[in-house]
Amino acid sequence: MGDNAVTSREPLAHRLLIGSVKKSYDPVVDLDWDAALDPDKLFLPPEVVSLYGTPLWESMTHEQRRELSRQELANVLSVGIWFENLLNRLLLRELMNGDPTSRHAHYTLTEMGDECRHMMMFGKLIDRIEARPYWPNRYERLTISALQLFLRGSMVWVGALVGEEIFDALQRRTLDDPELQPLVARAMRIHVTEEARHIGFARDALAHRVPTMSQAELRYTRLCVAFAAPLFVHLMTNWHMYARAGVEDGRAARRMARANPHSKRALGLGAANLGAFLEKQGLMGAVGKRIWQRQGLL
Repeated sequence: MGDNAVTSREPLAHRLLIGSVKKSYDPVVDLDWDAALDPDKLFLPPEVVSLYGTPLWESMTHEQRRELSRQELANVLSVGIWFENLLNRLLLRELMNGDPTSRHAHYTLTEMGDECRHMMMFGKLIDRIEARPYWPNRYERLTISALQLFLRGSMVWVGALVGEEIFDALQRRTLDDPELQPLVARAMRIHVTEEARHIGFARDALAHRVPTMSQAELRYTRLCVAFAAPLFVHLMTNWHMYARAGVEDGRAARRMARANPHSKRALGLGAANLGAFLEKQGLMGAVGKRIWQRQGLL
């Protein structure tokens, strides 16, 4: 990004820095990790659980649904840890080419600090709900590592938005659910509050970059946007979480979840604002739109 583009972003970066001073959290002290978990409450709202509304869901007891919600939360948090780890590496690389005295650089560092605390919060929450993290398999690890090579320029910010906005919209549905574990609701509120600043920063960066894109970069970005949807859905429907929840055939449960209209509707609600933003910026091509629709994200 050119010097003029960065300079034009300085006022927003300055406001975000002030906002970070006024309202930021330390999950070690701002969450009551010793509070007892409610033995009856779920770990995700029912309508956010991927099997909600399916025949398999209807056949489950409340205890089985609670266990599935616990495993799905552990998977969501694990994916969040991988994503924020990757995002920090991308942001650190961006700083190598930037002006370290700019407000833009200072807010980038502030966001990285936020993400480090979020990773710790997610790890502590997985441990507190007595679950195990979900690690990517060998091929997924290679894919995630390779993303560092491909996510450059505009794709740093597209990647940030795909990871942040869809999660953010799903998390907002957990904040005031009376059936949800209070500790989970509190953690999600902290994450939503701080991610709102990150999303504004990424949207602003992308909007400033689009007018300067070459046709080659524009086509490449549209291609990456198209394939972000299947990757997101794949990570959100890890068959191991169904197996750990006691479902006899985890792979069959994953197929059911991916075809579930309720699950697609939940993902679609989460991706609606992001899809509209990407389309407005000219980054949602015809192929990408079809793929996102097929995955339930539009």
